[in-house]
Amino acid sequence: MSSNASRTQEERRVLAGTLVGTTIEWYDFFIFAQLTATLLTPLFLEPLGEANPGVAQVLSFAMIGISFFFRPLGAVVAGHLGDRYGRKRILVLTLILMGVATAAIGLLPTYASIGVAAPILLVLLRVIQGFSAGGEWGGAALMAVEHAPEHRRGYFGAYPQIGVPIGMILATGLLYILRVALSPEAFTAWGWRIPFLLSIALIFVGYMIRRAVEESPVFKQLSLRKASEHTPLRELMTGHTKQVLQAALIFISNNAAGYLVIAFFISYTTKVLEMPLAPILLATTIGSVGWLIFTLVGGWLSDKIGRRNTFVIGYALVFVWMIPMFLLVDTGNIVLYGVAIFVLTVGLGLSYGPQSAMYAEMFPAHIRYSGISIGYAIGAILGGAFAATVAQILLETTGASISIAIYIMVLTVISVAAVLWVGETRGRNLHVEEVEGEQAGAAHLG
Repeated sequence: MSSNASRTQEERRVLAGTLVGTTIEWYDFFIFAQLTATLLTPLFLEPLGEANPGVAQVLSFAMIGISFFFRPLGAVVAGHLGDRYGRKRILVLTLILMGVATAAIGLLPTYASIGVAAPILLVLLRVIQGFSAGGEWGGAALMAVEHAPEHRRGYFGAYPQIGVPIGMILATGLLYILRVALSPEAFTAWGWRIPFLLSIALIFVGYMIRRAVEESPVFKQLSLRKASEHTPLRELMTGHTKQVLQAALIFISNNAAGYLVIAFFISYTTKVLEMPLAPILLATTIGSVGWLIFTLVGGWLSDKIGRRNTFVIGYALVFVWMIPMFLLVDTGNIVLYGVAIFVLTVGLGLSYGPQSAMYAEMFPAHIRYSGISIGYAIGAILGGAFAATVAQILLETTGASISIAIYIMVLTVISVAAVLWVGETRGRNLHVEEVEGEQAGAAHLG
């Protein structure tokens, strides 16, 4: 086999490995988010749900958000280990951890069976999910970008990103099928457990694909130069806090707007607008296809016109679409709801596709896993962690959905400012820096 053919085959394995892992991780996450919006509140917060449904819904959205607080811890641990011992093995571990936690949720007794222990156990499993997700994305992004040819980093880096919409399609599509196939009583009694338990099969497939992928070439170079003997986390926190802050702020608008689609709209349309659930799930699934397509377009476009310009275009679309989107959703018309979601995914995709490449280009090789993972995790806390909760509180307080649109628009301005603060990163060297070579040489002479 020629070297070009061998390289192409390995690149395909890398793309498949980064895609399948993030798809499974986000399938697990979205199953919980969507069922929280429609079912888990009465099953796990039963007394409060009966006494005050609005407060119970806020708390159930908070259960989505609580796992985000443990993403930075997962990012710290996985990033530190990934920078020292390699991207590949950490990716396998985070995948298994997320799958076990998700399957365990499918086996949990409800409040009616074990009382207050039920929501406590649910929160603990959400913590494990958050820890796992905190380490997953950074490793997948680096495996894709560090394996990529320089002129295709954006496109390669978009593959772990499209795990989000594909996971959304799988989660929402499966819930739609179950809702149609089962009676409401059967779905409430046991059908909701099926999507969580299916995670076991998905994890097995993901493990088999990921273990066949070679380690990142950048990490191999680090290993040869002994740079992996450094303490990446300490150096990141003392010398690169600005880049971590920039990475976090870049992400907040995309993550917050995304969680409106993932969690809030399903609750809002069914409970406030009293629209039927099955068509909402179908429309959300179709909208996720747009998210997938435009995320790939965003990665590809960033290789042509730059990361900064692609981000700005995407966020401009999110900003200008916010108020029209809520006006369409508030009509209660399922077709207009589908249009509203699909158009939003254009901006979401263009402001998500370039993220892996831009983040990788912002950090030196020996602290890159830690840097992008922690920046991403903090951005998720500031953005999506409590986006659905904030949206629900704004709705309860103001009675107007436009207040939610303004909230996302403010976050979008912040994210655009952060992108401009970073500037253009396309074409930066991703390999081991000269300073690292000097440090390694000094260590060797010592």
